[in-house]
Amino acid sequence: MTLEILRSPRLKAVPHGFFTRRGGASSGIFEGLNCGPGSSDQKEAVRINRERVAEAMGVAPDALVSLHQIHSAEVVRLDAVPDARQNGNRPKADAMVTGEPGIALGILTADCAPVLLADAEARIVGAAHAGWKGALAGVLEATVEAMEAAGARRGRIVAAVGPCISQAAYEVGPEFMDEVLADDPGHARFFAGGRGDRLHFDLPGFVLHRLRGAGVGEAEWIGRCTYSDPARFYSYRRSVHRGEADYGRLISAIALEG
Repeated sequence: MTLEILRSPRLKAVPHGFFTRRGGASSGIFEGLNCGPGSSDQKEAVRINRERVAEAMGVAPDALVSLHQIHSAEVVRLDAVPDARQNGNRPKADAMVTGEPGIALGILTADCAPVLLADAEARIVGAAHAGWKGALAGVLEATVEAMEAAGARRGRIVAAVGPCISQAAYEVGPEFMDEVLADDPGHARFFAGGRGDRLHFDLPGFVLHRLRGAGVGEAEWIGRCTYSDPARFYSYRRSVHRGEADYGRLISAIALEG
């Protein structure tokens, strides 16, 4: 099966892709294109999957870079392809920026929002992992700042938010809402009522709000829910509800042409 790659018309000038789980070598609960080296999937299957993504992005396998994601606001700037010998020591961070061609910035998700950003004129790209914790901590603002420091202009930056859990599927408790509202009471608009004391959080709406607040020129969500489409997407929350032992990781990537 060939890879299925979702793209944003906003980023049409820049090589990028939100890869679904279709077209991969993994099997069982990981069936498809699991690109998470931190999963319990067979390492060889993950390697093959990542090689397929690198080929689709037009870069060498070692130039598909991903992070040890920790739900933080930490951003890494890449000025060269990392030494292949250091592949096992992925930086602990949740975003990357680069102005170097031949590097694909890869973000791993399974309900959190992958965000790909580009200032095509300045030839600066960025990629961020934005779960609610990272978004609340400021990872998107930090990514825009890092791109600006590398030569981008925030008003020219275009951002696309990839497949993530939608509000209808994201049920949370009152303590979650309390933590988000402690940052800004205005964030109440990202919650809708659920059953009993349960609420539903609008992660893609919140991410778009943070991007626009950071001053990017354009921002959109591609409108795909990871939880509700098991044929295309991995979902951490769905795996918990099904009682599965682990879950696959989707990859979203962006690069500059040489």
